[in-house]
Amino acid sequence: MSDPQIEETLEQLKVDADGLYEEHNFTDRRVGSIQRLTPVTREGRPDDSRPVLYLGNTQVMTPVGALPLNFELEADSLEQAVEAFPAAAQAALEQTMEQLKEMQREQASKIMTPDQMGGGMPSGGPGGAGGAPGGGIQLR
Repeated sequence: MSDPQIEETLEQLKVDADGLYEEHNFTDRRVGSIQRLTPVTREGRPDDSRPVLYLGNTQVMTPVGALPLNFELEADSLEQAVEAFPAAAQAALEQTMEQLKEMQREQASKIMTPDQMGGGMPSGGPGGAGGAPGGGIQLR
């Protein structure tokens, strides 16, 4: 990296001292967790000028493994966050599934050339200098 690139990277890594939050995690050790983010000042004291935020975290099992879900909870208290959790998790799952379907549609619509697919003819053609198609495996 050149010096300007390093300086730009370091600038991007600066912590926003006016946007600090203290984190508290709550979990039922079964379904998921709720993270409460309490705004604090640079000195670590509560900052009453900004709202407390609640975030939900869970995961659902899919045929290809666990799918993590992270979502905001519209709540003014931990109790409200617990009540909002199921609906927010369902909405996050639906949104994630729609994004995955869109990504699949985009991938399916791409035009692939043989060299991008790892196919094509080996140099020399069938049985030529490149060997047999299929990585040199021959069935007898």
